[in-house]
Amino acid sequence: QQTLLLELYTSEGCSSCPPADRWLSQFKSDARLWRQIVPVAFHVDYWNYLGWRDRFSAAEYSARQRNYQQRGYLKGVYTPGLMTNGREWRSWFGIRRLPQPATTEVGVLKARIDAQTISAEFTPSQAMPQPLLLNVAFLGFDQSSEVASGENTGKKLLHDFVVLAWQQYPQRGDEPSWQLPGLETLRPADASGIALWLTRGDDPTPVQATGGWLQP
Repeated sequence: QQTLLLELYTSEGCSSCPPADRWLSQFKSDARLWRQIVPVAFHVDYWNYLGWRDRFSAAEYSARQRNYQQRGYLKGVYTPGLMTNGREWRSWFGIRRLPQPATTEVGVLKARIDAQTISAEFTPSQAMPQPLLLNVAFLGFDQSSEVASGENTGKKLLHDFVVLAWQQYPQRGDEPSWQLPGLETLRPADASGIALWLTRGDDPTPVQATGGWLQP
């Protein structure tokens, strides 16, 4: 069944974001983590002009959120903004109850990760359009920032599931499988988790996702 990719779009320059950051952190101890739910936090850069540059922000993260809006999956670009399997999830502002687990079988995404190689393969439950893109995001945990200016001046902000690096790798050949450089090459120094998910073409909607902790 389809694993839920939970995306938070956030910024250290936004005064409304710290509660959402804290809410996302609770999934570190959730029994569903990596099996049913894969959380990731993209820090956008469009708040940086207010006087505080978010060190985790990147223009490509903001572009991903805008892509959702341009395709009609998101009504507006804002923070904190949450997406569940590629669709806007506004229950954060209300009961905060995640959607029920998907019952549709999409297939199995497996990954094997070590110092030299990251290998992944997808076995779909039924025929689907090809080719696929493998998204690989390295995640940081227990990250903190002392904010000296902007809307969160004077606050110490704590972050988990922070996307420290994100790359997309196209499928090569007829089979949805990938062989990538290993952790020694790709892993940022502070990364202690990894999320992998599949997309099609320029559409950011996830097909299937998986993830896990990384050893020190």
